[in-house]
Amino acid sequence: MKPNSCSIFIKLLVLQYLSVLCVSQDFDFFYFVQQWPGAYCDTKQHSCCYPKTGKPAADFGIHGLWPNYKDGGYPSNCDPDSRFDKSEISDLIGALEKEWPTLSCPSNDGTKFWTHEWVKHGTCSDSELDQREYFQAALKLKQKANLLQALTNAGIKPNDKFYELQDIEDAIKEAVGFTPGIECNTDSSRNSQLYQIYLCVDTSGSDFIKCPLLPRSRCGSSIQFPKF
Repeated sequence: MKPNSCSIFIKLLVLQYLSVLCVSQDFDFFYFVQQWPGAYCDTKQHSCCYPKTGKPAADFGIHGLWPNYKDGGYPSNCDPDSRFDKSEISDLIGALEKEWPTLSCPSNDGTKFWTHEWVKHGTCSDSELDQREYFQAALKLKQKANLLQALTNAGIKPNDKFYELQDIEDAIKEAVGFTPGIECNTDSSRNSQLYQIYLCVDTSGSDFIKCPLLPRSRCGSSIQFPKF
């Protein structure tokens, strides 16, 4: 190989390496977000409809697995050519209907919800997870973090009673190993209520990690855990 050819070859290898490096570092961590259906339905902001499969279980449901940056920003809608393909996750549909149910109106089978999550968030992590791996990772994380059990073990139950925010955070940290982010909304009586719980996950979508940045909670020091 001639010297000039060798130099060009090396430069091409370096560029290829840098290209791969950039792709593998296009986000810093995931937020794995679960929502309490009782709080989703008990607000003035939107209507709530049960999915076509019937009323979901009184358990936290997956909202999404969201790529994020450490500075607080996040990528979205990263590949407009990547469409949601239900056939790729056909064996996961039963689990998704149970663990990732839709509560939006009108009543539907969840496909619109899952499509939105993949297009807006999942496409921004496909350097790590393809479509099937993305949904499978979320389902596995749901099993690893049994939030309702963690809270129940601490005597915190969905019974319309009020609990200290710190006690909720401590119960989840005890079970998962890391401090969660807690998001509240308000019910029709303007009570602050437990709505969503954020856990941080590494870029492989496998393991919980300490959150580089916790979302703003907008919670009072004492919040309601509504029935569902």
